Amino acid sequence: MKIAVISDTHMGTPPSWLEHVYNKWLGPADYLVHCGDITTPDTWSYFMQHDNFLCVRGNCDWDPQLVDMLEPMLTAQVGPLTLGATHGWGPRSQVPVKVAQAFGPEYDLVCYGHTHARDWSVIEGVQLINPGSLGESRSLAIVTVEEDGSMACEFIDA
Repeated sequence: MKIAVISDTHMGTPPSWLEHVYNKWLGPADYLVHCGDITTPDTWSYFMQHDNFLCVRGNCDWDPQLVDMLEPMLTAQVGPLTLGATHGWGPRSQVPVKVAQAFGPEYDLVCYGHTHARDWSVIEGVQLINPGSLGESRSLAIVTVEEDGSMACEFIDA
């Protein structure tokens, strides 16, 4: 199973290059997780074409439609995994720790954003993934989950 993880798109209208990124990496994934700062309903609608799209609200998601549709944290059963997602909060240096503490080790994978910095780490028993910023640096991540539940992460410069 493949999980595409993106965050911090900060797009008003989806740019033309996004179609290539979607067709090559995001669309073929079994799940697409957006960790917040999607910023506009147009961008949210674009990603809704994915059958298994999960998205949380970020600190730049002020549009009333997004506020009504998106929660700041989510829990989902993704194949064999209990997955958590959030944008993150607080000083950027403390975001990974705060996110790990908010979810806890009962989660198999926790996706977060906010820092615009790639992260594949375990903190307090929690496997974390931050894909970086798709909008700022065209960074995304693909997490491959094997049948035994083991995971590997590949960061992509799109």
